Amino acid sequence: LAGHDGITREALLHVDARADGTTVLLYRVTGDGARFADTLEKRAGVVDHDVVDLAGSGYHAFVQADAVDDGGILLEIARDNALIVDTPLEFTDEGLRATLVGTHENLRAALGAVPDGLDFSVDNAGTYVPGGEDLLSPLTDRQLEVFETAVEEGYYDVPRQATHKDIADNLGCAPSTVDEHLRKAESRVVTGLIQ
Repeated sequence: LAGHDGITREALLHVDARADGTTVLLYRVTGDGARFADTLEKRAGVVDHDVVDLAGSGYHAFVQADAVDDGGILLEIARDNALIVDTPLEFTDEGLRATLVGTHENLRAALGAVPDGLDFSVDNAGTYVPGGEDLLSPLTDRQLEVFETAVEEGYYDVPRQATHKDIADNLGCAPSTVDEHLRKAESRVVTGLIQ
């Protein structure tokens, strides 16, 4: 599915290797859903598929395939080292971001099993917090938009890479509006972390 014109892969919501040797995947994608479904229909190795319209906010694409690029090596390494691959996996400009859960020994062994030529980095190591994405569910759509933009712009980086004015310019609103939405979003997210 990599490199398909007209479709942007946002996340791999679920991936599972089946006993019959196929892999099932559930993607969240944006772009031309009809063209994507047509491409899947014609693609060798695709056993089954379905593309479901999410009412203007993209598509969910279910794919069962003989072989996969996305997450295939990751699944093998996780299986061989008794790790859990937490979903969703996110597609970024740099590649695929995944959360692996397991013992320190198994994680170290998995890192050693990554094949040469496959670049990876460890962004964070620590206590696993399941359902972290649920922390954002109490936010309004606008609070979430401002919060995500702040993260993307580097507002929470150390040192800080963006100001309220930078975020406001990006969103077409006043810095005071950004300040208000960020304070409310931060309050809800931090409260959710502590509870």
